[in-house]
Amino acid sequence: MRISQIKKAHLEKAAQIEGRLGEFEKAGGSGGREIFVELCFCVLTPQTKARAAWGAIACLLENGGIFNAGAGAISMRLKKEGVRFHRKKGEYIVAAREKFCMGEFARLAALMPKNEQGQRAARDAIVGEVKGIGKKEASHFLRNVGHGSTLAILDRHVLKNLVDVGVLQSMPKTLTPKRYDEIERRMGEFCSRIGVPMHHLDLVFWSEQTGEIFK
Repeated sequence: MRISQIKKAHLEKAAQIEGRLGEFEKAGGSGGREIFVELCFCVLTPQTKARAAWGAIACLLENGGIFNAGAGAISMRLKKEGVRFHRKKGEYIVAAREKFCMGEFARLAALMPKNEQGQRAARDAIVGEVKGIGKKEASHFLRNVGHGSTLAILDRHVLKNLVDVGVLQSMPKTLTPKRYDEIERRMGEFCSRIGVPMHHLDLVFWSEQTGEIFK
């Protein structure tokens, strides 16, 4: 996308984006269980399409398996829904559940930042606490519970668009934590320059690519 296209798309979709972000904030304020569900979704997203990942979460929610099934049963459901690396991800979900389930996932809820200044520290804490989660997935998770306004979700479609608008010269071959922070800083500067908030820009890119504003 060109900068003019980004601005035009954002202007056209700003109300929809604000509505979706409002839904994310509501999910984050609904309690520890809802926050845990979003964490599990982001555990599933690496190498898997968002729709397939959310379809798997929806199936696990139907019978309560996300809160009580063993890793084997969860992994089988993930496989049926087309989630890649289903065995490992089933194990990651159960490990996170065992770590955070006491007191309706109160410890997980306590990791949420109190303000924008605390978002990066919260992300680092989540990366350290949750198996299968890196900076990208932790940023995605925090955005999906209303706490990611200053964080970049650096997946391939975002990186490609950052190359297209000149923020990056080329697609990075790897994303070390240091490289992630540097690209995030550049993306933040770009957002300030064009007047599009960071958490809006990802949804602009996503909607232009897929035709919908999803997760």
